[in-house]
Amino acid sequence: MPVKFYIKEYQQLNKDKLYEILQLRAEVFIVEQKCIYQDIDNKDQKALHVLGYKNKKLIAYTRIFKPNEYFELASIGRVVVVQKERKHKYGYQLMETSILAINIHFKEFKIAISAQKHLKQFYNTFGFQQVGEGYMEDGIPHIYMINNK
Repeated sequence: MPVKFYIKEYQQLNKDKLYEILQLRAEVFIVEQKCIYQDIDNKDQKALHVLGYKNKKLIAYTRIFKPNEYFELASIGRVVVVQKERKHKYGYQLMETSILAINIHFKEFKIAISAQKHLKQFYNTFGFQQVGEGYMEDGIPHIYMINNK
């Protein structure tokens, strides 16, 4: 079953869609990763939201930003695929869709991410390269990465 992706502005998210997003992010980033952090950060209002649905259920998500809305460069964050669906490699489609959305909506091609260090190889697949040293964010090792396209 393919995943159908939608790009939405914050104002286009009804309360049920927003609830789905927050529930998915909490399920993975807080519960699964056992990381207590402030997910609701007042940045969702500035982001475009990339939502991936399979069988009418949200299974994949990112939020993307114009330059200077999060980082100096356009950026992708909160990259998440529900655990039971990861075996299907939907993260690749999610990242391809997110990069394309930045290209189309923001006319930007150089993109920054703050990546969990263990996912470095995954992000290398999309042309992202580590810049600088790693750092801890919310108790998880991270690296800053840029795709040099």
